[in-house]
Amino acid sequence: MSRIHQIDTTTAQGEARELLGQVEQALGGVPNFTQVLANSPGTLAGVLGLLGGLGRGRLEPKTRERIALAIAEGNGCQYCVSAHTALAEQTGLDTDEITAARRGESADPKADAAVKLALSINENRGEIAPWEIHDARAAGLDDAELVEVIGHVALNAFTNYLAKSVRVEVDFPEVELLAKTGA
Repeated sequence: MSRIHQIDTTTAQGEARELLGQVEQALGGVPNFTQVLANSPGTLAGVLGLLGGLGRGRLEPKTRERIALAIAEGNGCQYCVSAHTALAEQTGLDTDEITAARRGESADPKADAAVKLALSINENRGEIAPWEIHDARAAGLDDAELVEVIGHVALNAFTNYLAKSVRVEVDFPEVELLAKTGA
């Protein structure tokens, strides 16, 4: 059970109601995570704004989901691993590529470079080596994509921290963390 109350879409008021309605319209439902986030309409609006802005970026949806999976797994966030596994499947990623992303890898060289860079940024709190940027560029990432990788790391770290801190109940098909499965 979540440590913070979930805002019910039917009883939400003001800006929270409006934002939850937008999420429901876009997704066909409102995830538990979003209902918790709605306690702070300003924070929900900020997350939706960053998500929307990054969604208009140059990184392809499959790579964005690979990054989300790698960061969620790296931060030990079962809610986010479960949610992004479902979302990754919707982008067309297969089971092998989803598992690879969770391990910080990809069969696609450009996506592999993005995921590896994202994991290093997350693990090292932004303090990465110059060669990591060089390697990402050599794999085909341009400066816009490099900035977007950093943006996705920040967004996903925030969502991981929130989901873990308040123990949001998983409302997607539950996926165990690799560390728990021994994989």
